[in-house]
Amino acid sequence: MSDLRLDATQLDRYSRHVIMDEVGPEGQKRLLDGSVLVVGAGGLGSPAIQYLAAAGVGRLGIVDDDVVERSNLQRQIVHRDEDVGKPKAESAADFVRGLNPDVDVEPYETRLTPENVRALVDGYDLVLDASDNFATRYLLNDHCVLENVPLCHGAIYRFEGQVTTFTNDGDGPCYRCIFPEAPEPGTVPDCATTGVLGVLPGTVGCIQATEAVKYFLGNGELLEGRLLMYDAMDMTFDTVEIKPNPTCPVCGGDPAIESIHDVEYEGVCSIAAD
Repeated sequence: MSDLRLDATQLDRYSRHVIMDEVGPEGQKRLLDGSVLVVGAGGLGSPAIQYLAAAGVGRLGIVDDDVVERSNLQRQIVHRDEDVGKPKAESAADFVRGLNPDVDVEPYETRLTPENVRALVDGYDLVLDASDNFATRYLLNDHCVLENVPLCHGAIYRFEGQVTTFTNDGDGPCYRCIFPEAPEPGTVPDCATTGVLGVLPGTVGCIQATEAVKYFLGNGELLEGRLLMYDAMDMTFDTVEIKPNPTCPVCGGDPAIESIHDVEYEGVCSIAAD
């Protein structure tokens, strides 16, 4: 941790953190010294980015290759009507700059690929997966497992969402322990086809941000080894235990994936044929 002192303005800004025994000045320093790469500045990324910036996470990277569309504004809350047509990464970064000058924000207007994932992830303490496609989810999972980078995963569908955290410390499960391969292309419709309740990603993205904050504070129980499932229509939360899969292709005892270049990430995200 750097020798970071809270000045008078910071003591005011983070006063509700500082007075808590579970956070205090030292906890706030850890947040200010922390860094998160958020992959996706859409429905999940927007609330996560907002609350990570407000909490004072000192460095945020935002990866997204898309531009803001008017239909995004129903749920992607860091973007405004005047941002339509603007790159999402830059729009989200502008929001962060306006919210909290303590945060160094780095927008990356690109799609995550096997060629750039190392350069993008390198130097960040934790990765938050707020993506909306299986190729990115599996690529992030495999890279973070192989490089021992903590990863918080979130996903939504219509009225339902899920969140879990993988510390990737060698003891817990990974995303492939739950879903070894992606569904066949075209079998899972996207939000543009089926719709999504506008407030749903707010709940799920905030839970992801909460996981990140707890990670830096070192307090509370992360969702390591548990998949949290949220049903907005029934207003229920359920958790399912996730155990490491000894035959997992990336974190198992005899992994078939030793490099992200062993995998075809388009399609079912399966091991590439020789």
